[in-house]
Amino acid sequence: MNEAKKTNEAGEAGEAGEAGGAGGTRGAADPHGERLGQLQRRLADFAAARGWEPYHTPKNLAVALSVEAAELVEIFQWLTPEQSAAVMEKPETAHRVADEVADVLAYLLQFCEVLGVDVLDALAAKIERNELRFPVTGPPTPNRHSSE
Repeated sequence: MNEAKKTNEAGEAGEAGEAGGAGGTRGAADPHGERLGQLQRRLADFAAARGWEPYHTPKNLAVALSVEAAELVEIFQWLTPEQSAAVMEKPETAHRVADEVADVLAYLLQFCEVLGVDVLDALAAKIERNELRFPVTGPPTPNRHSSE
């Protein structure tokens, strides 16, 4: 990993992890949306202060998001299902997981900011479509996933 990428990740992950309080774009009735909007604004301000906007194109952000998701996957690559379920019990792996989750979320929020996608509205709409697509037809089937 080059030094510029380390600075970029550290700044973005640090910004995402340190926020608190009110503000944002979603209104007082939705404190999580408020916080998400505040974090999204902090990420945009962080990038703007460093002149990174020309590099934050949809393509570049999608690629960066993919890379960070792959880094999260790498942590779990050779673990058994039992080991993967216990990954947060060890401080060193818990920290790595949290950092990669922050990086993935930071790039996703920046991607949404650049394209004007409201991430919470998009998620709510997707859940609604999935509820229609996969109606409950009986008791849960724990050994089967919707991708099967």
